[in-house]
Amino acid sequence: MNLLNKILVVFSLILAIVNLILIIFYSPLVPEQEWAQKIFYYHVPLAWNFFLAYLMAMIYSGLFLKTRNEKYDIAALAWAETGTLFCLLVLITGPIWATPIWGKPWTWEPRLTSTLIIFLIYMIYFMVREFSDSHEKGMRFAAIISILAFMDVPIIYYAVDMWAPELQAHPSRSTISESTELIQKLFYFSLVSFTLLLVALVQFRIKVEKSQRVEYV
Repeated sequence: MNLLNKILVVFSLILAIVNLILIIFYSPLVPEQEWAQKIFYYHVPLAWNFFLAYLMAMIYSGLFLKTRNEKYDIAALAWAETGTLFCLLVLITGPIWATPIWGKPWTWEPRLTSTLIIFLIYMIYFMVREFSDSHEKGMRFAAIISILAFMDVPIIYYAVDMWAPELQAHPSRSTISESTELIQKLFYFSLVSFTLLLVALVQFRIKVEKSQRVEYV
């Protein structure tokens, strides 16, 4: 890992610690949500960042299909793995947030269901890479899956508009803009913190994958 990546890792970890302190001690308690609301500062930035990660995975997958250059496949895999980790954390933090708010951890409302679907699609993505007849075929099929999977991201984002209100249990997209100035500042700090952490994890994963492929060859 080069010096720049080391600095990025250290800086992102420092921001993550500061972010946790700010959330615990300085974020205001929202009426009717109390402490459950604090997980919002993790849940929503995680969601935004798995969107970003899957976008990058799709772009690099497309570049791999066009050029057959394996460096693009390595990048696509790193973004896909890290994005799926963030997606999993969204699926974990969501029920934690929902239990005291909705009275139950899960409802099959459109946004939650479509988020689960993209997570399962990426499970197939990893299985295809692992169990294909050849390395080349696994990379090619996985790239196609990644591109198709991204079609679900706009569905997740616009789910609150695409289905009737009575089917919705998830907050609307205007939740942030309607919040107080302090909540907005803490939210955007958390978003930056998680974005830097995402990039740091991806860079580390790329380095590991490159070294593994060199050893494999």
